[in-house]
Amino acid sequence: MAIIEAKNVSYIYGEDTTFAKKALDNVNLKIEEGEFIGLIGHTGSGKSTLVQHLNGLLKPSEGAIYIEGEDISKLGSKIKKVRQEIGLVFQYPEYQLFEETIIKDVSYGPQNLGLSKEEIDERVRDAIETVGLSYEKDGNKSPFEISGGQKRRVAIAGILAMEPKVLILDEPTAGLDPAGRDEILREIHEIYGKKKITIIIVSHSMEDIASLANRIIVMKDGKVYMDDKPREIFKHKEELEEIGLGVPQVTSFMRKLKEKGLDVDTSAITVAEAKNILTDLLRGKDNV
Repeated sequence: MAIIEAKNVSYIYGEDTTFAKKALDNVNLKIEEGEFIGLIGHTGSGKSTLVQHLNGLLKPSEGAIYIEGEDISKLGSKIKKVRQEIGLVFQYPEYQLFEETIIKDVSYGPQNLGLSKEEIDERVRDAIETVGLSYEKDGNKSPFEISGGQKRRVAIAGILAMEPKVLILDEPTAGLDPAGRDEILREIHEIYGKKKITIIIVSHSMEDIASLANRIIVMKDGKVYMDDKPREIFKHKEELEEIGLGVPQVTSFMRKLKEKGLDVDTSAITVAEAKNILTDLLRGKDNV
């Protein structure tokens, strides 16, 4: 059974008004447990609207969202449990930090679950350590006196402390410098490996998606335009460019080498893959 399923989901902002705008148009998709999904699309394609449906923040105008087979629109007050299990980290989540210390901020969610102090402490320690911070050294620091990348990690820790089954990150590297961006991506990759949870990452960066995701969903005009493995998606360079996207820079580089007459495999979607291909090519020439 899919952990999340969208069936015929449409959503209209300002429905029944003169400002009505359809943001989702008959979306159908299944998300399986343990997947790492990259959700991409041009601004206004419906990405952020879609992820806000996945934990019940928005309710479909038509269709339904199912979590482990249950229509979440019929859960009433139990929707809180869905939001615990489907954790959503918004863009610039550090703006939502508010407590005096990192420990207190990360503790906020678990405390609202009515857990024992021992379990709260255990969850908070684990979440802080999982995002690459030290519980002992960093825990009592103010979240307002640390770097932008560290603030982002504290916000993610606050969601992880709820022990979600699915972690959704909306543009997690937005606004960060290169070092902060690399730190966040490394931590997200490690979270996926350590926690074995389903991750959905919304991003405009083809490089980020190529290096992390094992499945890509492309949105266009509120619809699912493509849905496949990264290597298959990035074969469609022209179609992606037509909707304001593209392919990883290294993929474009390898294609240009091919056009220049170099016999290279153009399927590389990460720098590491391209390096291996070029290294093997050079070794082959040395042996001739």
